[in-house]
Amino acid sequence: MTALAPPAPASTGRRSGPPNLLRWLIRLHRPALLAWTVFVLVLAGLLLWVGGPLTDGAVEGWKQYNACTTADCAYDPSAVGRYKDWYTYTTLAVLAAPFLVAAWAGATLTSRELEHGTAQLAWTQSVSPARWLAAKLAVPAVLVAVGSGLLVGLHHWAWSAGQGRIDSAKNWFDIGTYAANGPAAAAMALAALVIGALIGLLKRNSLASLVGSLFATVFLWSLMALATPYLWPTVTKVSSLKNTVPAGSGIVVDQGLLTSTGKHIANPHCASTSWANCQTLYTKLDAVSYYNDYHPQSHYWPLQLTATAIILAVTAALTVAAFRLLKRQTGPTAPVRKAAAV
Repeated sequence: MTALAPPAPASTGRRSGPPNLLRWLIRLHRPALLAWTVFVLVLAGLLLWVGGPLTDGAVEGWKQYNACTTADCAYDPSAVGRYKDWYTYTTLAVLAAPFLVAAWAGATLTSRELEHGTAQLAWTQSVSPARWLAAKLAVPAVLVAVGSGLLVGLHHWAWSAGQGRIDSAKNWFDIGTYAANGPAAAAMALAALVIGALIGLLKRNSLASLVGSLFATVFLWSLMALATPYLWPTVTKVSSLKNTVPAGSGIVVDQGLLTSTGKHIANPHCASTSWANCQTLYTKLDAVSYYNDYHPQSHYWPLQLTATAIILAVTAALTVAAFRLLKRQTGPTAPVRKAAAV
């Protein structure tokens, strides 16, 4: 008599092994994914509108205004106003992107799952903590990089469309324009993502992580804004006191008066030497010219790329810190599969 073989287990139609992290993440964060997609697409459409029809309308409005030779000539100031308003709105929206990412990452990316215990449950399903965090960061990072990069590129294009054509167009060194026009803004969005994940690991509380992520992102961007003028050597321009202000247009680092001995002193802002009282003051100060240490437009890309590299380096360091913190919190042991019943 032969021994009876045990009956084969019924097929459940499910594949054994680790769960599909990509599908799980998309399902878990589907509302945020849809919101980010809508935000990027709507803002991209607005930027195309600003750089296209609104710019053309403002150009025509300025042509009409500059051609006016009488007090009763007709021109369309509303076209210029619409361009100015929507350029400001879209600039603020591009600048808001890193803060939206920071708020979402701080509130939901890691803190909510740790707070509710779903992360610990995932670690028992053949998903190591390190793999869990890597998936948590990698998938959103791709979406954030693509979306924010697209918005920054379109903003730069929309701004460029008005240069030399619209009299009131923003200069390249305008604070908002400079920040929204370059890759440093996209890098800041990635940094905000990692900041949110790291603070979520630290706090394990959605509200506290959200607030902390926003403050940390504000701090990092403010620090970079203060450091930007010193990331590249400046150009010094010396100009005559016959001018009312120092010559040279760009990001000003330092400016003032130059004495006959070459000493730099503060500018009393007395205007030009065509005024007798200003001439007397400058003579008393032994001032012979203005000086201006500044960044001209040719420094735009060196400044932007240097700032971008620094932000990405900080992002990489924060990423390493997040993995080390998670390892310290969970220990080096990987989750063990439950043994099958014999």
